[in-house]
Amino acid sequence: MCAVIEATQLVKRYGEKTAVDDLSFSVKPGIVTGFLGPNGAGKSTTMRMIVGLDAPTSGAVTVNGRPYAEHRAPLHEVGALLEAKAVQNGRSARNHLLVLAATCGISSRRVDELLGLVGLADVASKRVGGFSLGMGQRLGLAAALLGDPATLILDEPVNGLDPDGILWIRHLLRDLAAEGRTVLVSSHLMSEMALTADHLLVIGRGRLIADVPVAEFIRQASSDLVNVRTPDGGRLRELLVGATVHVTASSPGRLEVLGMTSEQIGDIAAANGIRLHELVAHQASLEEAFMSLTHDSLEYQPTEVTHP
Repeated sequence: MCAVIEATQLVKRYGEKTAVDDLSFSVKPGIVTGFLGPNGAGKSTTMRMIVGLDAPTSGAVTVNGRPYAEHRAPLHEVGALLEAKAVQNGRSARNHLLVLAATCGISSRRVDELLGLVGLADVASKRVGGFSLGMGQRLGLAAALLGDPATLILDEPVNGLDPDGILWIRHLLRDLAAEGRTVLVSSHLMSEMALTADHLLVIGRGRLIADVPVAEFIRQASSDLVNVRTPDGGRLRELLVGATVHVTASSPGRLEVLGMTSEQIGDIAAANGIRLHELVAHQASLEEAFMSLTHDSLEYQPTEVTHP
């Protein structure tokens, strides 16, 4: 199982609007790749082109070396969850999956197995029109996994799920990647993406602006600020301040040091017998890193409201 998603100079225009602009990237197996971008960045359009729902204006995108439409059994190659509510509301959950399974010769046993996996076994005979958003997401995920595909493409899979459901899907995605599958997942829930993804593709206004491991993405956005808590703040400040080091007393006993690493600060404190109660290098959150990188790529910029 070694599928790869490969996009090459991908362009998609709708009239005068360019939704995806010269986008090239590769999504590799064995890891969870997060696909991030502001609203209107082109994420959903890109995912639709990967599975052949939209045709590129120019460029190409392949899965395991072929366009999606050229795979003889696409459900066995690619599982996609792009719109959980795109189902026939009058069907039961089980019948919905059975219809999909029949198109590819997949057994009813596999359907029942997946209903159990996604937690819908007890409501398998209920009409999907009465499902909540979270239940619809679970059914959509079951459909994506139906053909045991090597590649998974999931658009906002945790949308509508409760905390237990979010935790479950986090572990599921990581387990699927650990089996050697290619997993591409988009989400606006940055705290969850930080816990789930190993690598990030970030786009803005249809263009690629980052293709980097999560840890490196956060490191690049983190400042050199170190927070220090000590009962000897005045003496430590005198020892640290220099031409390239700026120290601010944020409150009694607390210092913010810019221009020196936590290791350097700790060594100076130890050499001078200064007690440290806290020594923490500031690290940006994934949300802070994302907002910093994509601020100029927002399609809808907020403006200040003036009050009379």
